[in-house]
Amino acid sequence: MTEWTRICTLEDIPVLGSRRVERAQGLDVAIFRNSQDQVFALLDRCPHKGGPLSQGIVFGTSVACPLHNWTIGLCDGQASAPDEGCTPKFSVKLEDGVLFLKAAELQGHATDQTRPIAGPKKRPHAPPLHGSLPPEGAQPSLGRSGAAA
Repeated sequence: MTEWTRICTLEDIPVLGSRRVERAQGLDVAIFRNSQDQVFALLDRCPHKGGPLSQGIVFGTSVACPLHNWTIGLCDGQASAPDEGCTPKFSVKLEDGVLFLKAAELQGHATDQTRPIAGPKKRPHAPPLHGSLPPEGAQPSLGRSGAAA
C-alpha cells in the first residue's frame, strides 16, 4: 500500500502560485496550483541553471523560470522546445481539499544535489571574437580614440 504524506490544504497554495516543501535530504519540492485548481509537484530547480521554479510564473500547465524564462511543463517537468531538459516530478494526491505527496518520493526521489546539465537544444551560437580584447595588463580606453579630454 502506498503511503502518502500530508503537505497542506489546497487553500494554502495561491491560485496561479506555489509553495515550497522542505525535505530532510535533497532540494525542496515546489507545489503549484493553476487556475483550474490542478496541483502539481516538481523539484524546485530549473533544469537550465537551477533557478527556483517556486518563484516562477504559473500559466496553464506550465511555469516560467524566474531566471531565464524557460518554460517547464508542470505535468512532466520537461522544458518546452527549443530548450531541453527535465526536472523531476512528484506524485500528488488531492483528497477533500488536502494535498498529499508520496512519502517514498519525498524521502528518496531526486536527493542528489548535482548541478543542472541541460542546455539549449539547437540555438545558434555567436562565433568567438578574436583580437577584440586588449592585451593583458592594458587599460581599456574610454571614449573615442583621438578625442580631447
